[in-house]
Amino acid sequence: MNKLLDYYKEQKYLAFGREDLETKKSKCLKMKNTPRSVAQPAPTLPPGFRGFDFTTYELSKRIRIGSHFNFLFFRFRLLNQIAKQNEHGKLEANLFSWLLMNKQRELPKWPELLLDKISYLPGHVIDQILSHLPIRDAVRTSVLSRKWRYKWATIPYLVFDNQCLNVSSQDQTLIKNKLVNIINHVLLLHNGPIHKFKLSYRDLLGSASIDRWILCISRSSIEELILEVWKGQPYKPPSCLFNCQNLTHLELFNCLLEPPLTFKGFKNLRSLDLQHITIVQSVFENLISSCPLLEKLTLMNFSGVTHLNIDAPNLQFFDIGGNFYDVSFQNTFYLALVSIGLYDNNNYEKTTGQSSSKLIKFFVNLPHIRRLEIQSYFLKYLAIGNVPSRLPNPCVDLSYLSIRIDFDDIEENTAALCLLKSCPNLQELEMSARPEEQISVERSNNFWEDDHWSSLFVHLRLVTVSGISGVKSEMDFLKFLLSNSPVLERLTLKPEHQEDECALMKELLRFRRASIYAEVIYSDS
Repeated sequence: MNKLLDYYKEQKYLAFGREDLETKKSKCLKMKNTPRSVAQPAPTLPPGFRGFDFTTYELSKRIRIGSHFNFLFFRFRLLNQIAKQNEHGKLEANLFSWLLMNKQRELPKWPELLLDKISYLPGHVIDQILSHLPIRDAVRTSVLSRKWRYKWATIPYLVFDNQCLNVSSQDQTLIKNKLVNIINHVLLLHNGPIHKFKLSYRDLLGSASIDRWILCISRSSIEELILEVWKGQPYKPPSCLFNCQNLTHLELFNCLLEPPLTFKGFKNLRSLDLQHITIVQSVFENLISSCPLLEKLTLMNFSGVTHLNIDAPNLQFFDIGGNFYDVSFQNTFYLALVSIGLYDNNNYEKTTGQSSSKLIKFFVNLPHIRRLEIQSYFLKYLAIGNVPSRLPNPCVDLSYLSIRIDFDDIEENTAALCLLKSCPNLQELEMSARPEEQISVERSNNFWEDDHWSSLFVHLRLVTVSGISGVKSEMDFLKFLLSNSPVLERLTLKPEHQEDECALMKELLRFRRASIYAEVIYSDS
């Protein structure tokens, strides 16, 4: 018990300063030895206090602490020490609940600290909460109390999109002026670093105001910048944008990129998303090669670049869709996810007449690709030149393959078959039919009937075929697939027209299946 009192003395000294402990102790001892009247019975101890000395109990019960938090903390620590000395090693379950009910009768009301828990959270936690609100609602928290008046002014993530305005007027000039005033007001009162700035308002045109905002945020440690100008001519960002060396994510929409001559790249950039961008060939190549940490690159609907030369040693994700003549990779050892689409089916004709295989050139620097999506007319590009029966270096890591194909085009079928043979560990396959409106290439109706296969799809489990209409070339491919997939689990069909369902399903029932577990699912979605 002496050790327990020493422990209490230490805790009490921290809570009360230099108040005399012996005075409190003597009062409690005196109260214990003084006979009580009938009207004032001795307090009843809870079951968890069996054999517990009443002096220590009365001491811990009667000495009041300034706040409920300190009271609970001190009492819990004290009782925890008591429990360690108990013969059972712990207090009974109802002890702590008894203490909670008991203290309600003897202590004052709960302080503001426990009533308003959100206001006393750490600053970075409050910033995270406010960052998930629209900027309009974040600013509105300033009316809650004095403490909240300027809490919104320190949030490091600023997002200005359609949610920051609630205007019923159709006057575009009024809407634009109100949005400009809001952004000016927020940036003027903001106090602290800005890590993310997003401007994506569909009715906002490129203007001098955007130049001022970019200049303002460039002076902060901006890490993520998203600028989407949806209307008007391509917006040309100011040169100060290219001084933001802390950028890790840059996303631009409908912009004209002309960096200054002193631009040496973004040394910390990891993600680059360019959509509807106008940029010349040399600037594009310099931009990619001067971002040594770039891991994710997205290019959509660009102009000014015809030959895509990708030199990025840390690139892992590449998504592109547009019109171009050629694409090549250098130092892309880690590139694992590729999605590529060629929108114009006439661009590939500009490179015809070559004997070298585009298919081999495309995969020569992709040794560890795991997921490949061939969209639009890009398979036509890969079919240029002499297509081998297999790639010299098989794609052993490729587990997912998606191909958009014209099943009546013998050149595309040849390129697709080469890919299928070169992916020994393929697990999931998606084939999307792309019927041509004009017959301008050699057609073949019995390509998949021939014996092309010397090995099986030993790992293929899931297959999805969409856009088919039930023509012979498509049905031959399905028959070939079912007969060479011993572990196939599910084949999902998505016909182009619902009226083809009955004839299609009847034909499929006739096909032999190498997998006894394979099921064919018809989906109209």
